[in-house]
Amino acid sequence: MNAELRSIREADLELIMNWRMRPDITRFMNTDPILTLEGQKKWLKNISEDLTCKYWLIQVDGIPVGIINLCNINYEKKICEWGYYIGENKLRSLKLAMSLEWNLYNFVFEVLNFDALYNEVLDVNKGVVKLHLACGSRINQVFKNHVIKNEIQYDVIRMVITREEWEIKKQSLNYEKIECN
Repeated sequence: MNAELRSIREADLELIMNWRMRPDITRFMNTDPILTLEGQKKWLKNISEDLTCKYWLIQVDGIPVGIINLCNINYEKKICEWGYYIGENKLRSLKLAMSLEWNLYNFVFEVLNFDALYNEVLDVNKGVVKLHLACGSRINQVFKNHVIKNEIQYDVIRMVITREEWEIKKQSLNYEKIECN
């Protein structure tokens, strides 16, 4: 597996839009959007100019497979949030998921020099909660009935990993480094 992260281009927008509207992707997200290509172009312009977020296209062996991002970047407090999804089902794997997560941790703590990285997961996404725990994050808070989708209320699990926790965790790891362009 040769994975890399690169900037999102306008040519990627239709693929990203189609991934983001798929029920198997949105079922674990806070929203079920109806997107347009014109709206995606505005989104790309906005994220390109917004210093509080960073988005990358995930590629495996040159094939676009998903999106990973940082958001709510607070340079003063040295904290941010993150998320990702893999849109290409045949390329989803535990190895890729863990590698993405650990590389993002490394970027946040080593490159940005931040102190904490947060993410939120719908409580029904138990596999991803287990994945984040295995990668070194811990449960920080649970928001009861925080998201309503299709008239169903979901709890949201807020997770965190700190710089100190990452320093300890990474010493026991051997993972493939991912290029970030």
